[in-house]
Formats: sequence, structure tokens, C-alpha cells
Amino acid sequence: MVAQTFDVGARTRATAARTTRPYGEFLRYRMQVVAASAVDVVQSAGGWLYDRVMAGWEVTALLPPGGDTRPLRILGVAVSDLQSGFVGTGAVSQSLAVSAEAFTADARVRQKVLASLDDRLTEVALWGDGWPLGVDRATAEAQHLLSAAAGFPDTVVGPTETLLCDANSRLD
Repeated sequence: MVAQTFDVGARTRATAARTTRPYGEFLRYRMQVVAASAVDVVQSAGGWLYDRVMAGWEVTALLPPGGDTRPLRILGVAVSDLQSGFVGTGAVSQSLAVSAEAFTADARVRQKVLASLDDRLTEVALWGDGWPLGVDRATAEAQHLLSAAAGFPDTVVGPTETLLCDANSRLD
């Protein structure tokens, strides 16, 4: 029996590179963050997101239009408006982080969180108060120890950020 071979010459790779995304883009972990505002994200999960960005993750925050996004951009988090983030056909995220306020305000966010909690391949992290009973059924409280880069000049910041994570996930 003879095994079939494939032509993987330089020409094939060059053609593929022109018709697809850059090679490194497929190797990055992706996280979508959905929140009511940039302040909500930074105060509740900013240190964790910064550490993910520094570890090479592609982190995108989906926010309602009109708010100041500078704090997130300083942390290295890309920002997109909530509408285009759900409409787009971008790459699948390996991680989803959502605030309780965004969950309550938008049916699309609720649907995405519930679907992600059922998907064993997607890490889910939640923050804030007021989660409905069914959502936190498969979550456990987890704490992320902030790196030395964290800190706010006018407020006291504790050494950890507390999030609810799905049972299959762990914080870095």
C-alpha cells in the first residue's frame, strides 16, 4: 500500500498566505469582554485583562457606543461597539467575560453567555451582582492576583479581583 502525499511547497504556502489571515493570528487565544462601560471593566477585571494581553491574548471589549475607551486601550484591550461585535463573523473566542449589568441590559448578551456556559471549549468569567439563579449554577468564585502593573492613584485597590468562572475554567 502506498501512502498519498501532499504538495506543501513554498508556492502553495505563499498562495495560502495571500488568501487567508496572517499565520500568527491563528495561534493567539481570543477573549471577548462584554460590559456596560470601560470603567466597569477596568474596576472589576482590568488587572486580569492586562495580564492576559501581556501573555499574548487578543482581548476585545464590546461596549455600548459613546463612552471613553482610553482606560481599556491603555491596558492593551481592543474596543468595539456592542452592535458590530455581535454582528461580525470574526474568529471564535476561547474566553468570554461579562458584567452582570451588560447581561441584564441586552438579550443577545444573555443568549451568548448561556450558550457559552454550555460550550465546554469556551472559558466563561462573570463579574458583578445580580446574576439570575440559572446562570451561576455551574460557576465558582475565583480570584486573580493582580500583577505589579495594577493600581489606581486615587483609590485603594485590593490585591485580587474576584470573578465567577464556569466549572471547567481556571484563572491564570
